[in-house]
Amino acid sequence: MSQTRPDRRTTQEAAPDRRRWLALTLLVASFFMVIVDSQIVMLALPSIEQELGFAPGGVQWVMSAYLLSFGGLLMFGGRTADLLGGRRMFLFGTALFGVASVLCGLAWTDTVLVAARVVQGVAAAVMTPTAMAVLMHTFAEGPERNKALGIWTGVGAFGATAALLIGGPITDGLGWEWIFYINVPVVAVVLLFGPRLLKQTPVREGRRRFDPAGAVTVTAAIAMLVYAVSEAPLVGWGSGQTIGLLVAAVVLFVVFTVIEHRSQAPLVPLRIFRSPTVVGGNVLMLIVAMAVYGGALITSLYAQQVLGYSAVRFGLSTAVYAVMSIIGANVSARLVARVGYKPIAIVGMSLLFGGLLLLTRIDPDGGYWSDLFFGLVVFGSGIGSTNVAASIASLTGAKAEESGLVSGINNAVFQIGAALGIAIASSVAFAYTTGTSPEALNDGFQAGFAATAVFALAGLATALLLLLNRDSGRPAGPADPAGDEEAAKPVLVGH
Repeated sequence: MSQTRPDRRTTQEAAPDRRRWLALTLLVASFFMVIVDSQIVMLALPSIEQELGFAPGGVQWVMSAYLLSFGGLLMFGGRTADLLGGRRMFLFGTALFGVASVLCGLAWTDTVLVAARVVQGVAAAVMTPTAMAVLMHTFAEGPERNKALGIWTGVGAFGATAALLIGGPITDGLGWEWIFYINVPVVAVVLLFGPRLLKQTPVREGRRRFDPAGAVTVTAAIAMLVYAVSEAPLVGWGSGQTIGLLVAAVVLFVVFTVIEHRSQAPLVPLRIFRSPTVVGGNVLMLIVAMAVYGGALITSLYAQQVLGYSAVRFGLSTAVYAVMSIIGANVSARLVARVGYKPIAIVGMSLLFGGLLLLTRIDPDGGYWSDLFFGLVVFGSGIGSTNVAASIASLTGAKAEESGLVSGINNAVFQIGAALGIAIASSVAFAYTTGTSPEALNDGFQAGFAATAVFALAGLATALLLLLNRDSGRPAGPADPAGDEEAAKPVLVGH
């Protein structure tokens, strides 16, 4: 009588991989590198401009080139994970990021540096959504995945602060080239251990067909939108450039929708947006990014231009909101399995609103403890909570073989929100500033904080609308037989 031997693959899938936390370490290390790289360049721009001889105003392209290619290609980068495999594309993107970092450091002209930054942005657009696809496949739905989400969100928040802390000393001590060279050891470690520790994600079955027309139109649309709102504070919201670019972006989005509706292998299947939870979650993510980035910008301007903080002192003093973001993300990740993401979204948006409201009380003769500390504590707590809730909501119900795409959409929405928040907050602050004295600057920054508080209030309204949706807001677990087919699909997480 023959005995049936247990299927090895089934056994492996049933038992969690003991190396999954090491795999998460690699994934968050790469995410930390991308976040730091997008922020640290700000502190080195004066040195870069002087050494490479940029034309007046041209040095901004060192940042803009990266952000435009990164934000514009996120959806396409995520789709490559679904068609070619998440681990494969993540490692490819990481290697490309490392090569581009070396080229940035070696750049001998302004044109070479901007071109290398474009390549860096392309690599980041591949790395970020594919890393999330690998994370989803590595951690089972439920508490472990939520814990991984909390770590991911916390590392992202700390990365932005770390960039402010280390950017100045590196630029002054080693030279601006080293803000790019520091990426190389991280890339080397990820490439060395990634093939052993990271799982391959499910690949879409059947013929692997790309959608070049859809990719080109949506990339151009996102790039135009981000560029339009980024430049609007400088050229004016009513200028021909801003209006022309916004109209062109809308037209391209319409063309993209038509292409996707007719395509046999669309880049973005439009059925993804039939879920009110997915749409609401992405709207919430857009508003979260607007409030967070707008608030962070005005905080930086107030601390340095009114209180007279150096870049290093500013980084140290505002680390409190990064720490609170880490705590908020991890606490929310643990609670979401019990109460669902909807109450977490409401509490998180309330904290964001309350923190920004406290910051509107800034004073030209103020100080850190009286004007910034308590507002930043509340603000930071809201950052972690809202990122967790918005990520889960916007990616709920996605199929495993579309994990890269939905993560790409989620990240693209976040990038657009960040650009909008910075542009609107800085425009409002500029409009209410009537001089160069600390008092005049303070009036403008108060108005900027008020604008970001309005963003948070809109986010709270969105979270309340999510609460009215019929599903419970809890990720369906393995032992949840009551969930329907849609609710039982994997819940993905991002940011």
